[in-house]
Amino acid sequence: MNALFSAIATAQVERHVQDLTTRGFTIIRGAMPPRAIRALDKDLEEPFEHTPFGIGPFYGGTTKRFGRLLIRSPHARALVCHRLILSIVERVLSPWCDRIQLNTTQAIAVHPGAPAQLPHRDQDMWRGPVGEIEYLVNVMWPLTPFTSENGATRLWEGSHGPEALKAGTEATETVGEMAPGAALLFLGSTLHGAGANLTDTVRRGVVVGYSLGWLKPYENQWLAYPPEIARHFDPELAALIGYCQHRPNLGNFEGQCPSVLLGKYGGGPLGAIDALRPDQVAAAQAFAGDRQAAA
Repeated sequence: MNALFSAIATAQVERHVQDLTTRGFTIIRGAMPPRAIRALDKDLEEPFEHTPFGIGPFYGGTTKRFGRLLIRSPHARALVCHRLILSIVERVLSPWCDRIQLNTTQAIAVHPGAPAQLPHRDQDMWRGPVGEIEYLVNVMWPLTPFTSENGATRLWEGSHGPEALKAGTEATETVGEMAPGAALLFLGSTLHGAGANLTDTVRRGVVVGYSLGWLKPYENQWLAYPPEIARHFDPELAALIGYCQHRPNLGNFEGQCPSVLLGKYGGGPLGAIDALRPDQVAAAQAFAGDRQAAA
């Protein structure tokens, strides 16, 4: 039974990775039980009510947004640490990083009358090379049904990767219609944008984003979840939000893995400990060996 389950899971990962790399997006139907999504939506009712509308043409004056979902609802972790989605994201991003990180958790409410959002690529938050690597994968989780009428995310199929170098696009527009429980994954290089909400109801959803572990994340995770909060997270989640080094030695605290802050660290001096890639370990050992032989 375990072998069969593993084979099915592997096939699912491969299918969605193929969609992401060829189309720029993929939808996982039934990724979460609808009752779990309803529970999350219930927990977010109060923040949605009290959060002001955005300011500026991109965020939009008819849209509400807020982050830090991992401390707003215990149900957020199931989305962030969804095993199938993490496996897909790791497959897509692993060629360019040692480990992935949580880039953001953001709740979004698009109110009636909201205009269509500017088509954009989320990778543009970083000014790195375009068309050579993928920087992130975003996951849109609907809290309410996403339809073409209420402004479901629009995506341009085939607009990703090297196509992002082009000023315009001839890609086909697709509307990401889906019900709560589904998850829409799209690359950071995929052209997309929220549609106009032409209904009299609010469209709510959650974005969970993952990026290369060596990038500065969209949401400052160490401020969103300082050590006194993060020490109550399980090790997998704590590492995902940044309490783990990215080799070589990136994101360290006093030369050590920042997870030391989640234990019994009392504030005293720490000795630096290497956190190197295997090729760097081999190079350092070879150099030390050559020096010893020459002595």
